[in-house]
Amino acid sequence: MERKFAIAIHGGAGSILKETLGPTLEGEYKNSLENSLVAASNILNKGGKAIDAVELAVEIMENDPLFNAGKGSVMTHDGEFELDASIMDGRNRMAGAVCGIRNIPNPIKVARMVMTHSEHVLLSGKGARRFAEKMGFERVEPDYFFTLERAKQLKAARKRDKILLDHSHDEKHGTVGAVALDMNGDLAAATSTGGLTNKKFGRVGDSPLLGAGTWAENKVCAVSCTGQGEAFIRSATAYELAARIKFAGLNLENAAYLAIHETINSLGLSGGLIAVDGFGNIAMPFNTIGMYRASLKQGEKPFIGMFKN
Repeated sequence: MERKFAIAIHGGAGSILKETLGPTLEGEYKNSLENSLVAASNILNKGGKAIDAVELAVEIMENDPLFNAGKGSVMTHDGEFELDASIMDGRNRMAGAVCGIRNIPNPIKVARMVMTHSEHVLLSGKGARRFAEKMGFERVEPDYFFTLERAKQLKAARKRDKILLDHSHDEKHGTVGAVALDMNGDLAAATSTGGLTNKKFGRVGDSPLLGAGTWAENKVCAVSCTGQGEAFIRSATAYELAARIKFAGLNLENAAYLAIHETINSLGLSGGLIAVDGFGNIAMPFNTIGMYRASLKQGEKPFIGMFKN
């Protein structure tokens, strides 16, 4: 039987309203999502690996200041940039992750290197940066990440002495991620984030935590989450979704729906996820007003969405 590839990506969830976004910004987001989707799907279309496709998809979004990851990362309470990322290979459940890493523009690439060139899974803070530098990654100054918009958001958050979790466009739950099934039947997932505006005390969310924000397991599914990270950590959302398929026999659509609309809702929190299974089925549920998302199944037209409908 000839296998077909499938891929989905996300760029964060929140109160993404068409009237608030405006036609210009809406077009920019569409173009950015399309660029990531097309580049990653080209790998899969040539018979490439799912793990390479999800890494590239996330790297492209990390390089885009529209998204809260890599170059577009938000600022901590101290005005710094602490980035998190993880990647997982469904073939053998090998994985790599970094959290609280500074001065590195593409944490997803470092996470991949942790997976392939170290005996560890998760590296943090200064150690993660030293590892990245040892592996030859470029170190950048904080100015690389700085934008006036992010500084404005931090100033507003400091004034209110709160972390930005409100459901407004400017305060969306910023994460990027990708999941893919390649023509060999292998699954992979990757997630990256710049965290939360005004976060304190070295806070780490779900993005670098396997089973919470990221999961990939052949013949089951690949998952990447976005939202209020504490909720996804408390419910091990990514793995719970896989477990519903693996042990309860649910299909991907139902398992993904319950993960968001039952589990995350029950905690009174919000977010979304993207998932793909070994048959190429894709699910992208969210309980926020919108979620930046895109998907493509081999032989079909690509889908790009931002709003509820």
